[in-house]
Amino acid sequence: MMVFRSSAAICGALMAIAVSATVARSETSGVHSSVADAASGGAIVGAASTYNPFKPGKEEGGPSTASGERYDPEVWTAAIKTSLRQKFGGVQFGARPKFALVEAVGKKVIVKINDVGPLKPGRIIDLNERTMRHFDPGMDLGVIPDVTVTPLSGDDWTPGPVG
Repeated sequence: MMVFRSSAAICGALMAIAVSATVARSETSGVHSSVADAASGGAIVGAASTYNPFKPGKEEGGPSTASGERYDPEVWTAAIKTSLRQKFGGVQFGARPKFALVEAVGKKVIVKINDVGPLKPGRIIDLNERTMRHFDPGMDLGVIPDVTVTPLSGDDWTPGPVG
C-alpha cells in the first residue's frame, strides 16, 4: 500500500511539472506570436552600434532626443537611422513613441525608438547602453553585425527582453 502512495505522489508531481512546462511554453510562444503579428513593416537588417550622447558641458539631465525625451542609459531605447525615420512612424518631437523588435545573437528585445541620427554606413540602429548590454554584456563588440530590426504597430508595448 505504501509503494502505491509513493508512486501516486511521484506521478502527480511529474504531471504538475509537465503541465507547468506546457503552460510556460504556450505563454512564451504567445508573446512571440503577438510580437510577430504586430510587425508593421518589413524587417531591416544591418549593424547596430551603441551611443551615449553625454558630453562634457552638455545640459543637466542629458540631451533631449528627437521625441523630446531625455536620453536615459537605463531604459530600453534606441535611435534609428535618420533615413529610416518614416518607416518607424516619423519619430518626432512630442509624438507618441514608436517601438521595434531588435533581434541579434540569438536574443530579442523590444525597444522604444525615441531618437534618430546620421549613422555610419551599414549601421541601421544605435542602441542605448542598457539595450546594447543585453546583446553584448561586456560592451566589447562596439558594433553588432546582422541585426534585424522590425517596426511594431501600436504604442502600448513594454520595452525589454522577449522570450
